[in-house]
Amino acid sequence: MNYRVIPPDGFVAARVTVPLSKSMSNRALIINAMTAGAAPLQSVAECDDTRAIIDALAAGNGTVNIGAAGTAMRFLTAYYAATEGSDVVLDGSERMRHRPVGPLVDALKSLGADIEYAAEEGFPPLKIKGRKLQGGEIEVDASVSSQFLSALLMVAPVMEQGLKIKLKGEPVSRPYIVMTLKMMEAAGVESDFYGDEIAVGHRNYRPLSIAIEGDWSAAAPWYQIEAMSSGAISVANLAKESCQGDRVLADIYSRLGVDTDWEGEEGGTDLLANPDQDARLTLDFTPMPDLVPAVTVTCAMLGIPFRFTGLSTLRVKECDRVQALVDELAKTGTVIDIEAPDVMAWEGRRVPITEMPRFATHDDHRMAMALAPVALYIPGIVIEDAEVVTKSYPGFWDDLRAAGFTLLDGDAPMPQPEENDD
Repeated sequence: MNYRVIPPDGFVAARVTVPLSKSMSNRALIINAMTAGAAPLQSVAECDDTRAIIDALAAGNGTVNIGAAGTAMRFLTAYYAATEGSDVVLDGSERMRHRPVGPLVDALKSLGADIEYAAEEGFPPLKIKGRKLQGGEIEVDASVSSQFLSALLMVAPVMEQGLKIKLKGEPVSRPYIVMTLKMMEAAGVESDFYGDEIAVGHRNYRPLSIAIEGDWSAAAPWYQIEAMSSGAISVANLAKESCQGDRVLADIYSRLGVDTDWEGEEGGTDLLANPDQDARLTLDFTPMPDLVPAVTVTCAMLGIPFRFTGLSTLRVKECDRVQALVDELAKTGTVIDIEAPDVMAWEGRRVPITEMPRFATHDDHRMAMALAPVALYIPGIVIEDAEVVTKSYPGFWDDLRAAGFTLLDGDAPMPQPEENDD
């Protein structure tokens, strides 16, 4: 479906409940699956990514297709490899078949895993036969993907010798590694993360004792809307003391004119407009790459020049998000430079636009949600393939309607304003 997005006529006001954290949910599902006697989890995120893991765990052996769920591919690769009796072909969408998984497979095979590539070397689909892994010590390039490390860490306790990982290079998305270890601790497995080494001993998981929080990354479009409208936005279920790395969203937007009131009038988190904004934003997004689309679009609309580094992992997400952001924001007249594969900058240069922007979402949920608030500045933009938000936030468009936005058929002509006879 394609949506034409019309902003509210007046003041923007909304109280939303964002989905539960899919990052926490995905980890909880894998840990729970390795916990003897644990009951199925009830309170997890309801989205495509978690559904991919739930369906895979229920499917048994044979071909398991996880679609476009990158986290599921990484986590399930390790899970199946370390689970005796597993015999699966783990496959995904066409895009997934071009997302590298080689470093994780190499690490698992060095620990005794039985994994073969069913097609192209280094990429899904994978033929996996589960067995008891010995564990021991390995070295992993931490600059490639935090999900590779999290996948290895979660299966480490079931290895006979546990696992010690020596990290080579600076870890990307380090907060997600810390999240994994905290959730493992909540399931009775302690770890030692000191310097460039992480050690996890052999131990049985016990049922998780942690509640899944509201998803901080899903709050990003609402921070955008507040920054771009000076409205009254409240989010009901964000945790101030959160294990999610994207909690830094509140700190970033404090530099973009949004204060966060943790004790809002109705018990939620209120987003409050503040006229103070940085004249320029320079950030390293290595720890929090999922926030790049929202922050980039916000800066472009507010006219705040920026230079963002640490973008290497964005090249292999659901799409090449760096190039996608450059291409889509060009439709608003914003001329962004790619200074290096992991560096993007904007010095404020704009060119005139001659037609209403139709934004391609590139099969990427975060692109769709980040671009929708542009309607506040350019009423009538079109978001193509809007259903991609089901990957992480299925109710996003319903929440946007409740906030006063109008969603029309994106393939119909732009409605003309009614004439006034007075």
